[in-house]
Amino acid sequence: VQLQASGGGLVQAGDSLRLSCAASGRTFSSYAMGWFRQIPGKEREFVAAINWSGGSTYYANSVKGRFTISRDNAKNTVYLQMSSLKPEDTAVYYCAAARNSGLVNFKPDYWGQGTLVTVSS
Repeated sequence: VQLQASGGGLVQAGDSLRLSCAASGRTFSSYAMGWFRQIPGKEREFVAAINWSGGSTYYANSVKGRFTISRDNAKNTVYLQMSSLKPEDTAVYYCAAARNSGLVNFKPDYWGQGTLVTVSS
């Protein structure tokens, strides 16, 4: 599966932003999907994951209550709605797909390219 993330940009602290990740292929609904982020010089960190149906989600503590992951299997797209953004949310955000993985220890098989989110104070 190929993944194409979009929606990044420059926003101010407290603003909202929605990232999208479009997937190719006819088997999108069979994958659990997730979002990760990476600050230059630091390790990539998990942000959120969603199961194949959208019925289960899991979030990193740092974004819980502010970010919402969702998916539209008819559009082969997963979203990350980010609210109450903070400067520390500044990072390159990556979407990812997992064939067989739990949400808590999400282990992707495929990665998309990143989209940069910059939050100014």
